Amino acid sequence: MNPPAPTLPTKIARWIKTDCGRSQYLELASRQGPLARLRLAWFVLIAGLRDWRLVDRP
Repeated sequence: MNPPAPTLPTKIARWIKTDCGRSQYLELASRQGPLARLRLAWFVLIAGLRDWRLVDRP
């Protein structure tokens, strides 16, 4: 049996709206270390700016 797929926090899903952006977020969020956290924060900032005009998707 396959493990359950990870889900996005609702606050992040509100800002990152594309499927590829959401999958990239999950990949970056799974990494450990201070540089990984910095890269994740940078990604959320840029993705949020790019996706803010898109329509919200579930």
